[in-house]
Amino acid sequence: MKKKDFRKDGYDRRQESYINDDYYGRNNERYYVPQKRKSTPKDLAIIVTSILISVVLIVIMVCNVPIINFETVKGSTITTQQVSVLKYWKMKQPLVELEGTLSKVDSADLSALNLKSDLDSDMDDGLDLDQTIEGQYTVLFLGMDESGELSDVDWVFQFDLIAGTMNILQIPRDSFMPDYASPSTCKFNSIYHSGQETGVTPIQRVVNAIEENFCIYIDCYVKLNCDDIANIVDSIDGIPITLPERITYEADKILPAGEQVLNGEQAEWFVRFRHGYAEGDIGRVKAQRIFLAAAMQKMLDMSQTELLSAMQKIYKNQWIATDLSLEQISMLADFASQRLTTDSVNVFMVPGEGATYYPGDGSQQSVYSIHKGATIDLLNTYFRPYQNEIYPEESTIVELVPEGEYQATVYDDTKENLEDIHKGDSDDGQQMD
Repeated sequence: MKKKDFRKDGYDRRQESYINDDYYGRNNERYYVPQKRKSTPKDLAIIVTSILISVVLIVIMVCNVPIINFETVKGSTITTQQVSVLKYWKMKQPLVELEGTLSKVDSADLSALNLKSDLDSDMDDGLDLDQTIEGQYTVLFLGMDESGELSDVDWVFQFDLIAGTMNILQIPRDSFMPDYASPSTCKFNSIYHSGQETGVTPIQRVVNAIEENFCIYIDCYVKLNCDDIANIVDSIDGIPITLPERITYEADKILPAGEQVLNGEQAEWFVRFRHGYAEGDIGRVKAQRIFLAAAMQKMLDMSQTELLSAMQKIYKNQWIATDLSLEQISMLADFASQRLTTDSVNVFMVPGEGATYYPGDGSQQSVYSIHKGATIDLLNTYFRPYQNEIYPEESTIVELVPEGEYQATVYDDTKENLEDIHKGDSDDGQQMD
């Protein structure tokens, strides 16, 4: 019997498949049963894509749901908040356990901060760095000697987030601080390991000394061991630099004058060398400015990808100790690369002069006696953009050589611009034997 054609006019049978056109149901009535199409590669691709999109959306949702308890320390207060997985990794401080967290002044205590009364109430720097003072962010950098006990590089980096500038204060390692440092030397560099304040961590002891002597609030710290300078410099393929003079670190460790790229080992020689300078440790402080200018120019020349790659190596190998979170590092790197130039960075050294200290045990120490008045003027002019001026009695600086008996004032004005230093136009260059 001839099959009956059940197609209607205009019906495209290719749109539907049927099974067994000769199938008879009850009452011998013939009907069609739709059959599922076989899956094509295109169908499978759509299904897989849909599943992947769904998984990604679920992961994003989970990562943004506050499900992790995260503790933050501010002053003496420990606050626990629930944060998302994504926020946790941004706020995570992978290297903080090496030195611990800092005890900070409560930013709500306006009387303690001594803020200027004419500040714009709507002032916003656009960054969420949890800074003590809105508009600025201050980082303490310590470079330790080979023993890991003495801080031979002591710098305070203050970012002005609104003005787009940075000021750096160099504290000579031999600075005379009898109320804070080891009684045997009274030098600033001994505060970390042998300071007189007890009941606090070594890094907190240094921070307290800086805040009480120089009236600068520290937001965070970075500590670098001597041996890791080489690792970090090598990780960024060296530092291009122009050395003003030949340096003989040891008989077989010589750096010629002129343009060159310092590798890690050579960079360590340069920042540590001091015995060939007529000014001794102050000569090294000045040389470190040259290295700082070169290092910053190198950083500004690096792409964001290169910077992040370098930071990942540093964190992974624990070449630094810091309480900076990954998010804060990223924000500071963005600020530096987008708003800072070497021309907008100024370097200062704490005013003072060389002197001799006699501890009373028959020995003597060569120290750096701070000039208190000149230091207060410097701090008021450059390091308190959003705070009222301070007076000498608000600082705990002790002068070994009292005002009126100064033997020299050549270091009372050491301001230099990193651009000038990098170009070799510095008027305050190092003196060598």
